[in-house]
Order: sequence, then structure tokens, then C-alpha cells
Amino acid sequence: QLRLVDSGGGLVQPGGSLNLSCTASGFALDSLTIGWFRQGPGKERERVACISRSGAIINYADSVKGRFTISRDNAKNTASLQMSSLRPDDTGVYSCAAGPTPCHTFTLGDATSWGQGTQVTVSS
Repeated sequence: QLRLVDSGGGLVQPGGSLNLSCTASGFALDSLTIGWFRQGPGKERERVACISRSGAIINYADSVKGRFTISRDNAKNTASLQMSSLRPDDTGVYSCAAGPTPCHTFTLGDATSWGQGTQVTVSS
């Protein structure tokens, strides 16, 4: 079975941190671009971060630059999104996705696999 499993969400206070994980099973991630997407309540889905196959190219949405860090470990077939200085407007369902499209154009529609989503709630 080919799937991605994302985890690590939860409830955190403003200014706090969370680390999201994305694990692939049934296929190798090392030949694929990985992106993290989120959808907040009443908002459109947006891509927050993307990392190329080798990890050499990383893109962030302006709204998370300097606060979020995407990484990958191809040997472990995993990816992560380290989030810090969280704000209430970071609240949403976060999903990882993988696909062959280069990072700079990667959208959820290009994904060949995606996780089920993990809820992140930033609230005091």
C-alpha cells in the first residue's frame, strides 16, 4: 500500500512550537519533491513549504519564512516541518504531499501521494 502519514499536530499557545512529521510507506521519497500544505478555517489551501528531492532547493510561503523549517531524511523515508513562533493564523489542517514536479511549481494537484492531514490549533 502506497501512502503518506503525517502526524505531530496539536494544540499550542501562541509563540509555541510544533514539529510535524511525514512518513512514506510502500514507496521511496527520494525521487520526489515534498510539500507541506495547510488549510485554515474559511481559507483556501496554501503551500507553506517545499523541498526538492536532494534537499538543495527549499521554498517557503512569505507568511512562514523565518518561523518554519522544512527538512527531509531520504534514508529514513521521512520529512518534517518544524514550526516555531506559532500564531493563531497558523491554525489549520496540515498535510504533506509528494510528487515529481520541481519545487518551484509544485502544487497539491501535482502530488502523487498525500497524507491524511494533521490538525494544528494555535490558541491561548
